[in-house]
Amino acid sequence: MKLFELSNKVALVTGASTGLGKGMALGLAEAGADVVLVDYVSSDETAEEIKTMGRKAVSIVANLMTIQPIPSIVEEAIRTFGKVDILVNNAGIIRRTPALDFSEKDWDEVMAINSKTVFFFCQAAARDMMKRKQGKIINIASLLAFQGGIIVPSYAASKGAAAQVTKALANEWAQHGINVNAIAPGYMATNNTKALREDSARSKSILDRIPAGRWGIPDDLKGAVVFLASEASNYVNGHILVVDGGWMAR
Repeated sequence: MKLFELSNKVALVTGASTGLGKGMALGLAEAGADVVLVDYVSSDETAEEIKTMGRKAVSIVANLMTIQPIPSIVEEAIRTFGKVDILVNNAGIIRRTPALDFSEKDWDEVMAINSKTVFFFCQAAARDMMKRKQGKIINIASLLAFQGGIIVPSYAASKGAAAQVTKALANEWAQHGINVNAIAPGYMATNNTKALREDSARSKSILDRIPAGRWGIPDDLKGAVVFLASEASNYVNGHILVVDGGWMAR
């Protein structure tokens, strides 16, 4: 089990106030990591839960619709904890509109936070990781990195970009001791899927295809993120780990 231990590691998790980001942050803390929590709203509730485990946590409020806050976030993490060992690029948004009616604003905002921010967070964190010749970067992709989805063209494009950036950076940075991988969650019970879950016909069609027979929950990503953040994944590079209850197998 020592392979999965994250004691004395510092993780930075974006989109950490609720949902998948909160679940992964708690999983990393349970494995021993101290955590920097980033979101556009306060992540104090998540921070308090982490502190009850005996771990340290700090909440940073930032608007990741632009890359402007990224350098200062990484600097604050290093100032507080001395380093960044693990980066989890989880922050993201979705806009559901038929392609013929999709606006430039919705396209640009989704692409900005789901792909542009992901790349520049990787870049900023890697600069610190390279000083120690080690680090773990985990981007959050989606099943729509493989499939096109319905009425979510910018989301599909952005998650495809996140998956490809993961592979591109793995090619460059593996030689520096940095593992860059991604998790592609399936249909998870989060704010992003609220509209789908409230549509009885759409929800049924989704559940009918999932062999596990249920929507995923944040806890379902804990094991995946700890694996990719730990020494257990030292020879895993550029991989997109699907956590979907079997959706892609059907």
